[in-house]
Amino acid sequence: MDRAVAAYSGMRSMRADFRQTITNPLTGTSAVSRGELLRRDPNLLSVNFSDPKGDRVVADGKSLWVYLPNSAPGQVIRMPAGKTSLAMVDPGGLFLSSPSTRYTITSSGNATIGGRRTNVVTLVPRRENQAFSRAKVWVDAGDNSIRQFEVVDVNGLTRLVTITNVRSKPVIARSEFNFTPPRNVRIVDSSTLSGM
Repeated sequence: MDRAVAAYSGMRSMRADFRQTITNPLTGTSAVSRGELLRRDPNLLSVNFSDPKGDRVVADGKSLWVYLPNSAPGQVIRMPAGKTSLAMVDPGGLFLSSPSTRYTITSSGNATIGGRRTNVVTLVPRRENQAFSRAKVWVDAGDNSIRQFEVVDVNGLTRLVTITNVRSKPVIARSEFNFTPPRNVRIVDSSTLSGM
């Protein structure tokens, strides 16, 4: 994890593809989504879904925008950009910000993800954590990047994300992190939402 923290800190920008599977044990259902993740220091992030097409999560430096027209049509959620909000969508921020003080970390062996050898670690929050109750992280044994992670929330909902085609330190235009809410879409400020 220390090597992963160092690699993440030195990665000023990143472009990668992802595949996400969310499984709900209460309903017995699962949903798969795909897209591209862009990150640029200090606080720019863009998650662009190709499936379902049109969904986006964008941190533009001032606000974090969550626009999911396929599941929440007619609205966009806006919250102040900060470490807490960014950590909800950026796996690096979630797992690699002071992990040794925030989590109890145990080794869970090795595995191969997308042809890459990884070291698997399990993280259990030392304090109550709204983001997850436990997580498993697959760290690339070669470049120390996160190749896969699985988080389980307090309700048992599981999110498994596999990260592929990682490009470290690409040039990414500032415009990639712009978000303008579509016309006739209601902007919901996070301060009006309970539990946020």
